Amino acid sequence: MKHKLGNIVFIVLVLVTIGVWLVFPPESEGVENYFRYHAGMIFGSVVIVLMSFSLFLSTRPRWAEPFFGGLDKMYMTHRHTSTAAFLLMFVHLLTVPLRVFDLLLGNYLAIISFLGFVAIVLPTLAPRVPFLNKLTGRSYEGWKKLHRYIGIFFILGYLHSITVNAPSASVAINWNQIFVFLGIGSYLYTEVFGRFFRKYAPYVVEAVKHPNNSTTEVTLRARGKPIKHAHAGQFLFVRFPGDKVLNESHPFTISSAPHENVLRVTVKACGDFTRHLFHNLKEGMDAIVEGAYGMFNYKTGGGKQIWVAGGIGITPFLSFLRDLKADLPHDVHFYYTVRHEEEAVFAGEIREITAKHPRLMAHVRFSAVHGSLTVEEIVKNAGGSVNRHHVYMCGPLPMVQAFEKKFVEAGVPAENIHYEEFNFR
Repeated sequence: MKHKLGNIVFIVLVLVTIGVWLVFPPESEGVENYFRYHAGMIFGSVVIVLMSFSLFLSTRPRWAEPFFGGLDKMYMTHRHTSTAAFLLMFVHLLTVPLRVFDLLLGNYLAIISFLGFVAIVLPTLAPRVPFLNKLTGRSYEGWKKLHRYIGIFFILGYLHSITVNAPSASVAINWNQIFVFLGIGSYLYTEVFGRFFRKYAPYVVEAVKHPNNSTTEVTLRARGKPIKHAHAGQFLFVRFPGDKVLNESHPFTISSAPHENVLRVTVKACGDFTRHLFHNLKEGMDAIVEGAYGMFNYKTGGGKQIWVAGGIGITPFLSFLRDLKADLPHDVHFYYTVRHEEEAVFAGEIREITAKHPRLMAHVRFSAVHGSLTVEEIVKNAGGSVNRHHVYMCGPLPMVQAFEKKFVEAGVPAENIHYEEFNFR
């Protein structure tokens, strides 16, 4: 229940906001289209509340992770609140009597704010639309840079709300000020002041290896005090200030064990940043690390477990395996699936670790040879029943979503299915 508390609080605050506007409505005397104004003001206020939540979550507060189930789940909530705010913006504009040609500052601020949100949010909702993709340069880095302006349009939206000619509603508007300050403060923290408060740690690139023609294993050693790596399966944000392209913070799962005196991340070259990293990252380069984040932790699960790794989704499981200093206290069926044998760069290490732990059964699968892995096969290997198992998955999002559905159909309780959501965009 604790991991749902953050979302519950957000929902309650939205409902309270609506309730405040209903209990303390705007003045109605002499106001034309009063009900449209009232409804439009409610929708506009909810937009402000939702956007303030999104901006707050963008600060990556580590203390809030247990209340959402990890930073990756917080980003999912961020996406949902942003999308809901975006859609309600349309409802607000269609509801409130907006006279565009009235020479009022608030009207023009509304248009500027709305168009700004459209330019930023639409490429996120429809990243494959060619025209929208041009706004981001068709890359995560371009989208991230564009996303930095969203707080400016949030502020313009707030200025619109206090300069537009609307009925007076002092109590409800004062309630909304709380969320305005939360949103603006969060935005300023993320873009301006966070660098002075976040715990960034200086590291150096100790080693760079290329186990195949698309993968880079990077070893990082702390120059001073290392980051706190609490448990296997966490991830970090890292940038390399010595290279213009790589001087952009990106999330990567830590593939080393917490007890090691270095950090290792394993990166597949599948985007502009990671391809540039593959070709240009060198030993001796500086690195700035933030973290560690995440609650993807098999130790909190039950005695019977299933682990499924697809492609580069092997990284948290490498951390799990490398952390096994004593006997594994769980019965684990571990599936590592890649398309071709040369992609299974850690298969040898996995087999060596498996040989030391009789309760760990590893299945390394090459789909081009053996066919695609299915949940039916996993259930069969588990003895035909999985209703008491905990499932841990990491890999391409379509695979994870398809497997989640199949596992639930096979009898695994939904709360026993854990996966790392790295599709931050």
